Amino acid sequence: MSRFSRIHLSFVLFFCSTCLTAGFSVEEQLHQLRENYVELKHNLELKVVQLEAKVVQLEEKVQHQESILIALQSQQPINSKSVSAISQPSGKIYVLRTCRETRAADPSLGSGMYWIDPDGQGVGDDPIYVFCNMATGSTKISHNTESKTDVGNCADPGCYSKAINYNATMRQIMALVDLSTECHQSIKYDCISAPLEINGIVYSWWNDRNGNPQYFWSGSNSSVHVCQCGLDRNCVESPAVPCNCDSGLPTLLADSGVITVKNLLPITRLNFGRTILEGSSGQYTLGRLECSGQMAVTGMPKSCEDLWWIGHTLSGLYSVMGTAMVENVYCDFTKLPSDAGFQKWMGFADVQSVPTYFLVTKDNGFSSMNISIPYTTEKLNIGGAMDLSSGKFTAPRTGTYFFSFTGLISFPTSSSTVLELGVGIYLNGVEIGRSWDDEANTVIGQEVPVVVQSTVNLQARDQVWMQITAITGGVTMHSVRSFTGWLLQENLSQLL
Repeated sequence: MSRFSRIHLSFVLFFCSTCLTAGFSVEEQLHQLRENYVELKHNLELKVVQLEAKVVQLEEKVQHQESILIALQSQQPINSKSVSAISQPSGKIYVLRTCRETRAADPSLGSGMYWIDPDGQGVGDDPIYVFCNMATGSTKISHNTESKTDVGNCADPGCYSKAINYNATMRQIMALVDLSTECHQSIKYDCISAPLEINGIVYSWWNDRNGNPQYFWSGSNSSVHVCQCGLDRNCVESPAVPCNCDSGLPTLLADSGVITVKNLLPITRLNFGRTILEGSSGQYTLGRLECSGQMAVTGMPKSCEDLWWIGHTLSGLYSVMGTAMVENVYCDFTKLPSDAGFQKWMGFADVQSVPTYFLVTKDNGFSSMNISIPYTTEKLNIGGAMDLSSGKFTAPRTGTYFFSFTGLISFPTSSSTVLELGVGIYLNGVEIGRSWDDEANTVIGQEVPVVVQSTVNLQARDQVWMQITAITGGVTMHSVRSFTGWLLQENLSQLL
């Protein structure tokens, strides 16, 4: 500070001599000196702030270079998928997909640099070297712009533009993001008269992993220009501006935020502008991409993506749980879940948890109404769902069933009188289908078949039976040639 004091003194002496030679009164000279002193003090303080910021930036660069040197000294080369950092009990050695999996495989490991292979061993790109926080299981991917960086001075929107290169391929990064429950990336912008957006003109933005421009600097709302102070409603000129740097105050300000929309990450380019004014400056600090957690699959896998989350890497035909039925799909695990052709639907798989089908008959007559028809002979009853004595079928599983009933109606001798018999199929006491036959001028022993068929969706424990719905005197159900039913398609979703 002694250098600044000498500069300060020389300026004071210069202004004093100027005032004395100008013929001003003593009071005017003192007033002029006071104004000059205030202006000089402000300029010097601003310069000190800028120089201190430069010192911090240089210190951070030194620390960053030292960390890179340490990492390179400890790094072991990996050139193929066959090399790994984790030894398994079977004797095989392979790279796990995330830091979370690495920690689970060996809880004694400490935080540090590790090799992981998010897109799966034996497929895709080579493993990547990342920082694992073993306290949380999170994975951090470094890049080439981690220290505070000055954007220089330029006037136009996005006139400063910097591509961000990561220590991983985009395929591996996207695989890590897909495997993780959350990912985020922090960013900070230190500014003096360097707005991100002002008067409706956007001067600064970042590009997502697809190259699309994004104008929010914190949170997850990608539809609006906002910083963390705007979300917290505590910007220096809140609520007039949503970011501190958008303020018109000519002083050092900062906007810090964390981007949490994982499907947009990582940030691939930073763009800044409007730092051409006198005293304007802008410096950004971009954090590493950090991902944590692991996507969970509950119950039977429902897609190739579920299988990929579990850890499958061998392409082929798999059975997965659809909406109600097991389905066959072809999974191409050389691709990522977001790639076209990752999953191809092949068809349904005929899977039943309980085989169910029956065939019963009745060898004697029956003429009672409003009760279920009982049966005398059980030809088949796989699954035991048909009760012979009550004549009622109880569904063992939710699904679609088919039923078919064939009976013989016996008519007595009659003249012109119309005789009839009707039979219906019932679901839990409600008629869902019927058939009947009516005849006149019949002769004794005349027999006519009656047929009822129905396809119906049943819930587990629903009951189905047959019963006579209408009958005239002398007419009987002579016999039941067959009453059969079976489970066509089981709804397996309720079993999971």
